[in-house]
Amino acid sequence: MEVKVLGKGCQRCHDLAAQAEAALKELGIEAVVEHVTDLKEIMKYGVLSTPALVLNGKVKCAGRVPSPEEIKTWLSS
Repeated sequence: MEVKVLGKGCQRCHDLAAQAEAALKELGIEAVVEHVTDLKEIMKYGVLSTPALVLNGKVKCAGRVPSPEEIKTWLSS
């Protein structure tokens, strides 16, 4: 599974990464959360507001930090 957090590295980006890692751990899914800070790479996803969460190449949310429960529903589907 590919999990990426898009953003410049602000506190909200770190919070999103922590939420994603917690959701992965609770579900028992082995995955590394990759941090993407390069603006050109972020723009490839069409994201205008960060932080953003990308799962298997698809943007699941942008501009907010979802709850671990919300992330778990995306990971499970």
